[in-house]
Order: sequence, then structure tokens, then C-alpha cells
Amino acid sequence: MDTHVARSAEAEEEAALLDTIAKWLDRDVRPHVLRLEHADEWPAEMVEQMKELGLFGATIPVEYGGLGLSATVYAKIVEKIAEVWMSLSGIFNSHLIMAACVSRLGTPAQKAEWLPKFASGEIRGGLALTEPDCGTDLQAIRTRAVRDGDDYIVNGTKTWISNGIHGSCFALLVKTDSEAKPRHKGMSMLLAPKGPGFTVSKKLEKLGYKGIDSAELVFDDYRVPAANLIGGIEGQGLQTALGGLELGRINVAARGCGLASAALMDSVRYSQIRKTMGKPICEHQAIQLKLGEMATRVQAARLLTYDAARIYDAGLRCDMEAGMAKYFASEAAVENSLEALRIHGGYGYSKEYHVERYYRDAPLMCIGEGTNEIQRIIIAKQLVERFPA
Repeated sequence: MDTHVARSAEAEEEAALLDTIAKWLDRDVRPHVLRLEHADEWPAEMVEQMKELGLFGATIPVEYGGLGLSATVYAKIVEKIAEVWMSLSGIFNSHLIMAACVSRLGTPAQKAEWLPKFASGEIRGGLALTEPDCGTDLQAIRTRAVRDGDDYIVNGTKTWISNGIHGSCFALLVKTDSEAKPRHKGMSMLLAPKGPGFTVSKKLEKLGYKGIDSAELVFDDYRVPAANLIGGIEGQGLQTALGGLELGRINVAARGCGLASAALMDSVRYSQIRKTMGKPICEHQAIQLKLGEMATRVQAARLLTYDAARIYDAGLRCDMEAGMAKYFASEAAVENSLEALRIHGGYGYSKEYHVERYYRDAPLMCIGEGTNEIQRIIIAKQLVERFPA
């Protein structure tokens, strides 16, 4: 009985939180999306509202000031936000991956120092992995960190870093031993707050994903305290990054669900209003076939995403499930956005509607947090590992 009551109370809290998010989106976000999107403007007021809602501490444990949400509830929040404006979900996703690196692998002192500030949004930032000549193959990074007394001296460049301009601290993947074999044993992760030697060289212009800043970061004899080495032991950087990316891929999958759902629902509404040959286009079989496929994609993507989140919440390895969810949901978003554009016809190509934004935003998710090509390789390798002949 006690378990039933606890679950009921938990469900009520989840419903209340999702309702609060939905009301915020309708009241403070939806009316401003097109203006901010077309201007590629940083949504400063919305970021402050997200702080108040606790979104920057969504998955950070309660004992450190976060909401302590499960990945399942987090995925539902991300889906709701992505249905309205996907860019907002990226502002706290990258930040929460950084927090997850500290929460899962940081020392007790690092957790006590950093997580409360991450949770409140006092310190915001993200994950700095990608370099100009290195994306999916993280072991090929060139950014170096050399120990110098109580500090590391960092030199190198990172690119396509979300929150690079407006963020203040980043989980920075570096090489601490360039001669290590295998290569991953020479990689470490540092918490790198902005300071002397750490500069933002430029804002990167993008096809979609407007509003959120993507930037190139340059480190020139940048000093960071050795105490900021996540976990306190060199050589764990790749493990730290991949652990954080599990949550990141669940986030991207949830974004894919939200975008695919938005494309579907806009199409359902429009197809009942638009008429050709004397009847709404939703009564034409060609449109019905599209809507049926779009709806099935959304539901399948959602179920894969929740399955990955459930396994993550259980503390189990979920790189295969997160890869499946991320791969399928992102492709669903791409396919649904194109079908929505076709259903809307000329209006789908117009900037007065949201459909063209879905079409520009969706491809990012096939690339970000590991390309869909690498996701399929991860899935295949995990199948062989889990089911040996």
C-alpha cells in the first residue's frame, strides 16, 4: 500500500511539473519563437525563466539543490519544449551533460563545490569535446593539458560548442598523455571556467538551431587548477565523456520526438482547414497515408526514448538503447518535417509558419551527440557483445 501511495504521489508531482512547463511554454515562449528564431537572438528572458523553473538542475540530485528528476521525466520535459522551440532544450541539455559528468564521476569535493551552482544556474555551460579536425573520433583530439605544479596549462581549440558565448564553464576533454596506448588512456576531463587564456573566437552561423549560441573556443596557455580534474585521476576522460553522452543522446531522442510530433500535429490541423477539390485535404488518401506514417513514427520514437531512459534510470549501461532511440527519433523528425512541408505546400516553405523551421532544425539531431552512422555501429557492436555465438 505504501509503495502504491508513493507511486501515486510521484505521478501527481510529475503531472504537475509537466503542466507547469506546458503553461510556461504557452504563455512565455510560443508567442515569441518566430521573432527570436528569425533574428537568431539569444533568449535571455527565457533563460532566466528556465532558472526559476529549475531546469538547469533538472537531473542534478536533490541533495545538491537540483530537482533530481529521472531521465524518463526529463525526456518528457525535453519533448514538450522541443515541440515549441527546440533551441531551448539545447541550452540546458549541454549544461546537464557537464553536470552529469561531475555527478557520476566527480570527487565528493567537486560535487559539493560545483553541483549546487550548476543546479541554480549561477554557473552555466556545457560540454567541450569537438575540435576542428575531430568530431566522432574523440580519441583524435589535440587539445593538450600539461601539469604545472597545482595547475594544468591547456592549449588547443574546440568548435561547435553549445553555450560557448553565454556559458561560463565547460567540461573540457583534453589529452594529458599524448603517448598513451591505447589513446583513450591519455585523455582526461577538466572543469574549465572562463578566464585568462580562454577566449571565444567566433560565433558559428547555422542553418537551423537558432537562438542558442554555437561557438569556437580557443585555449592559449590557459591555466586551470588540477583540482578541477573530474574524478581526480588522469586517463578517465573518454569514459567520463561517454557516460555524459548517454544522457545527451536521450535528450536528442526526446527532441526528435518533440519535433516529429510538432510536424505531425501542425499537419493534422492544417489538413482539416486546407481544401482542394471541394473537401479538406485530410480526406484525400494521399494525405491520409502521410499522416498515418508520421503518427506511427512519433509513437515508435517515443517508446524507444522512454525505454532508453528507463534503463539509464536503473543505473545500467544503455549506450545501445540510447543509440537506437537517438537514431530512430532523429530520423523520424527529419522525415516528418519533410512530409509536413509537403502537406503544407507553399505555406510550408514560408517563414510565416513553423514548418520550415522544423525542416531546418531536424538534420542537426542526425549529427549531434554522435552521428547516426556511428549510432548504428554502436548498436551492432553491442549486439555482438551481448549475444556471443
